[in-house]
Amino acid sequence: MTESRIRVLVVDDSSFMRKVLSDILGGDPRIEVAGTARDGEDALRKIAELSPDVVTLDVEMPRKDGLSTLEEIMKQRPLPVIMVSSLTQEGAQITLRALSAGAVDFVAKPSGHISLNMRDVSADLVAKVIAASTARVGGRERKGIRPMVPPSVLQPAKPRLQPSFPPRAGRPEILAIAASTGGPRALQQVISQIPGNFPVPIVIVQHMPKDFTLSFAKRLDAMSELDVAEGTEGMDLRPGLAVVAPGGYHMIVRRNQAGRLSCGLSDAPPLLSVKPSANIMFLSVADELGGRAVGVILTGMGRDGADGAAALRSKGARIIAESQETCIVYGMPKSAVELGVVDELLPLYSIPEAMIRSVRE
Repeated sequence: MTESRIRVLVVDDSSFMRKVLSDILGGDPRIEVAGTARDGEDALRKIAELSPDVVTLDVEMPRKDGLSTLEEIMKQRPLPVIMVSSLTQEGAQITLRALSAGAVDFVAKPSGHISLNMRDVSADLVAKVIAASTARVGGRERKGIRPMVPPSVLQPAKPRLQPSFPPRAGRPEILAIAASTGGPRALQQVISQIPGNFPVPIVIVQHMPKDFTLSFAKRLDAMSELDVAEGTEGMDLRPGLAVVAPGGYHMIVRRNQAGRLSCGLSDAPPLLSVKPSANIMFLSVADELGGRAVGVILTGMGRDGADGAAALRSKGARIIAESQETCIVYGMPKSAVELGVVDELLPLYSIPEAMIRSVRE
């Protein structure tokens, strides 16, 4: 029996964009375009009529815009939504609000509202739609993912650890976080619960374009006791500061001439198709600090971060990963678990406490 295709509803006020998006998605044998909608009100009708698996939703539309439509979807009939945003500061701010409201992920149009070069991001769009089809939204079961379990009955899994790992390397000097699909919402939940006197700096890789990482850092800063900033070349890393890797650059950790930790930026090619790369950040931490670090891997598709986490763990660092119970997409954490390098596999609501404990033990 052949596997059923992922049914997608394409929502955009531009007939040209509806055609382009439909052609891109329909060109993949795993996807079927179930229908299109010209605005938010049309989208809500089509969702009730067609029961799609995934919705791609334009941010800027007349009558009912993307954010208002998303909020209605999450109230009436939660399902995975990919926002299609313009690559602007305003588009970034609205998209981040949409991710907080329940959107699984987003794709940025390369050149404005009616983008003539959407095929430049076609592979990204297809991959995100496929990942979204497996995502948990609103606690509902999605394609092979177990429904949410009450916290009282969750038991963190005990992944197999390699017997050759060295003992702990000493008190951590930094905490490094990797996240992708579902990461903005997860990071908001985690970072907002970390006290301002956190004793080590935090460095974060969240897969996003440039304008989006700046807006995201500002959003985290507004909701956290920590100072949160987008990384810049030479920025000092200090306790109580969380630094988000800028989109379009790899962020590395190094010691400056005074012996203090600072961040550096690299324009090296993408690794595993992502830039910034969590693997590159984790490897730089392992090179500079050995195992005196904590690595955290949150929700995300793909396997970025797993190899870097293995390098950290081989030097005695502690690795924490988000468990399947709360991941929007259990890809990156699963890859680290399969390598046998995860010390604690925890639901998202337990990760802030684990982070605090891990740097104070």
